[in-house]
Amino acid sequence: METALRERFWERYSLEELTPPEWEALCDGCGQCCLLKLHDDEAQELAILNVACRLLDTHSCQCSDYENRFESVPDCTQLTPALVKEFTWLPQTCGYRRVAEGRKLAGWHPLLSNDAERVHRKGISVRGFAVSQDEVPERQLEEHIIAVLPMS
Repeated sequence: METALRERFWERYSLEELTPPEWEALCDGCGQCCLLKLHDDEAQELAILNVACRLLDTHSCQCSDYENRFESVPDCTQLTPALVKEFTWLPQTCGYRRVAEGRKLAGWHPLLSNDAERVHRKGISVRGFAVSQDEVPERQLEEHIIAVLPMS
């Protein structure tokens, strides 16, 4: 299987045209998409918590079982080119969101910096503030809200 990444693919191709390895490489490793969210359909709001999916390693900000994540966590967020535009909760820093919006990747992005730790040093990742959902009883989830966004 060919796994080579095309040169500066994120500038030359749309999200829909990326190969699977290119799609994966576009992830900046922040772990923000793995934070739990509470939907309030009545208020049309989405609360983001500092509680991460039980599969997220909160230090590396990588899924501990990426290949099998949907078996363990059926409602795991699967990011696709179409959903990037729908998931308005993705942070402004997200590589997928930036490319979808026609913006350049941030200079700290691993594809530009060749340094996967930079996202953590810059304070963009969930490292240092996210806790695993295994550590938070469901009745206490609302105490972990860090942002409330309008659902639009």
